[in-house]
Amino acid sequence: MILEHVFAAAGELANIKTLILMMIGVTAGLLAGAIPGFTIAMAIVLTLPFTFGMDAVQGLATMIAVFVGGLSGGLMSGILTGIPGTPSSVATTFDGFPMARNGQPGLALGIGVWSSFCGGVLSAILLMTLAPQLARIGLEFHPWDYFALVAFALTITASLAGKHLVKGLIAGALGLLVTTIGEDDINGVGRFNFGSDALLQGFDFLPVLIGLFAFSQLMHDVRNRDTARKSLTETRTVAVRIEHRKAIREILKRWTNVIRSMLIGVFTGILPGAGGSVANILAYDQAKKASKHPEKFGTGIADGIVAPETSNNATEGGALMTMMALGIPGDIVTAIMLGALLIHDVIPSPSFISDEPLLAYSIFLAFFLATFMMIGLQSFTLRIFVLVTKVRMYMLAAVILAYSAIGVFALNNIEFDLWTLFWFGILGYAMRTLGFPLAPMIIGVVLGNIAELNLARAFAITTDLSPFVTRPWSLFFITLGLFSMFFPKYQQERGKRKWTLVYPSLLAAALSVPMFMHGGIVRPVLAGILLVIAAHLLWKHYRNGWRLEGIDTPSVSITET
Repeated sequence: MILEHVFAAAGELANIKTLILMMIGVTAGLLAGAIPGFTIAMAIVLTLPFTFGMDAVQGLATMIAVFVGGLSGGLMSGILTGIPGTPSSVATTFDGFPMARNGQPGLALGIGVWSSFCGGVLSAILLMTLAPQLARIGLEFHPWDYFALVAFALTITASLAGKHLVKGLIAGALGLLVTTIGEDDINGVGRFNFGSDALLQGFDFLPVLIGLFAFSQLMHDVRNRDTARKSLTETRTVAVRIEHRKAIREILKRWTNVIRSMLIGVFTGILPGAGGSVANILAYDQAKKASKHPEKFGTGIADGIVAPETSNNATEGGALMTMMALGIPGDIVTAIMLGALLIHDVIPSPSFISDEPLLAYSIFLAFFLATFMMIGLQSFTLRIFVLVTKVRMYMLAAVILAYSAIGVFALNNIEFDLWTLFWFGILGYAMRTLGFPLAPMIIGVVLGNIAELNLARAFAITTDLSPFVTRPWSLFFITLGLFSMFFPKYQQERGKRKWTLVYPSLLAAALSVPMFMHGGIVRPVLAGILLVIAAHLLWKHYRNGWRLEGIDTPSVSITET
């Protein structure tokens, strides 16, 4: 049955006009994603009027093409200039930009492109096979669960801070403080505006993001005459050719990172309101925690690019599942697509895939096909973008700052956003100079509004705190958050202290509790597997006498006779 629908949808998309429109859409999305301040949502909104005269399949295929191109376009400016083109590519800059500066922009871009491809293709396969089943998970989430999810994500600041834990926590708290300035979303009460109408509207996320990353980086790069005259890679021998084969080999070596990041992206996409800005940070954090060399993250390693780029492209597969199977938009982009469906008199619902199989599978295949188009078109355009790394910084800084300012102003046509960019650029430069990591502050700014909004909704329903621990998903993320806070300490002392031997077992046993609480068949079975794993690990350490590797292992001396 599924194959019949796939072949019928392929026949609908195998139209020269549709394919050309999709290619144009992918190219437009790549350009939109690469321009700091020009969001994917803005590109989709601009595309929407052009689809009014098209049929439903053609119009949605074009919008999905813009969507896929925009998700991958953000990595270009993030890797080459250190400025994330979109919020979903924030974490890509943590290792992509250092790798480009180390003289490997072609490899960094290649890893980013192919990671995006893997995330998109794998999530498209899940989209076509498991959409109705996976989308129902989104209905299980309530305000308590969303708040617990965001609280778990906020614990990432501890691991991203690295050795500067106190400074990282201060930066994260400062990011959360920024989100409290302005009018309360629930009650409309002004906070910390000090009588200023400008501050009453609060700080828009993108001007803050571009100010902290772009303006502060540009000030750092042109801080004196010598650095201003250097290129981004501080060399004149950078190869323009993107290293596809080497990038693919690097990704194949890290297939577990790809699968884990894809699942994080799909899961986050299923949850309405989470989106790629949360998924890419979560995937980066989990990749760092799973790495044998977490201290190398932030210096320009492949895992730091693979994780966020795989997850942010996989996120939209999850968001499309929720939109099509439940009629619930996962983020602003799928909300626009939902509007496009309504314009064509198509109403998504739990029976949408069975009622409109041709349109549903056309959307699935368009997402799949656009991902392949993205590889071809981005591989071609990136050859031009790599040349950016050869431009001297004093010339490049002026152009980037101009484009950033235009993009920021175009968002809301508000002069205050330009001042936001400027002052947060000064703040970002001061934080860099004093050794404060910027990543925790960005996480605080990204997640602060989501956390506050869902906490307010939870207390609007009831002031009882028990749902935070009686609801399975909330307890699941609270448990993960508690263990996540101690994970950096665990990584530092693993193999040196005996308490680290029981950490994995306790984590598995603790997570089994909320899995049992879900009920049904599948999740209790998973809970049982977690308990078996915990028991096996404890028994293994017990039989070994709780020995620590490299410390308690008896040494063997060999004497010559």
